Amino acid sequence: MTVPTAPRKVFEGLASRAEFYAMMNRHNQAPCGERRMSGGLYAGEWFEISEADHDRMFDILPPLFLRGDHFAMREFQAAQVTSVFFALKIDDRFRWFHSYCDLADAASISRMRTEIVARESRPVRAMSRAEKLEHIWSITTAEFRAYADRRFVPGFVGERIVTVFCATRGELWKRLSDLTDAEIAAKLPVQFRHLVDTAA
Repeated sequence: MTVPTAPRKVFEGLASRAEFYAMMNRHNQAPCGERRMSGGLYAGEWFEISEADHDRMFDILPPLFLRGDHFAMREFQAAQVTSVFFALKIDDRFRWFHSYCDLADAASISRMRTEIVARESRPVRAMSRAEKLEHIWSITTAEFRAYADRRFVPGFVGERIVTVFCATRGELWKRLSDLTDAEIAAKLPVQFRHLVDTAA
């Protein structure tokens, strides 16, 4: 069964080794439902890594396969979703990326490559609202993010939530998708707060 998810960037900039490992566990609080077990939470996610981390992952285990500019990890995250690492030449220099692809979908790897090259070839650095929210989720520690359960507002169950500070009510939980532009700016690292907005 294929997982119908589009490629999406989940971290802005070059991930450090610690950030790399944190993002591989960015859904560890998710309930063990169909989306997690099928790999739907992971499939389509991608971010940039260093050459050293790309090469180190290649050396950990023999890859499931190696084809030109990419290789796949032998260990699966869920169902047929696994890590696929790319070494891509973009604007005349090589860059390295980690992604999750659903190998049950024969086109998933080529679709991922096309998306990464198109996204990273833009002449002006920008982030869409969706990318900002994904970056916030990626960098927020487990104490300040969660998946809503039955203790929260009906209809929020399974939704991603983060803490925000309210001047009148102190810290409170809010659905990630409901963050205002001001709340997004407050949670983003300062170097990303004034990037040009771009359409998703």
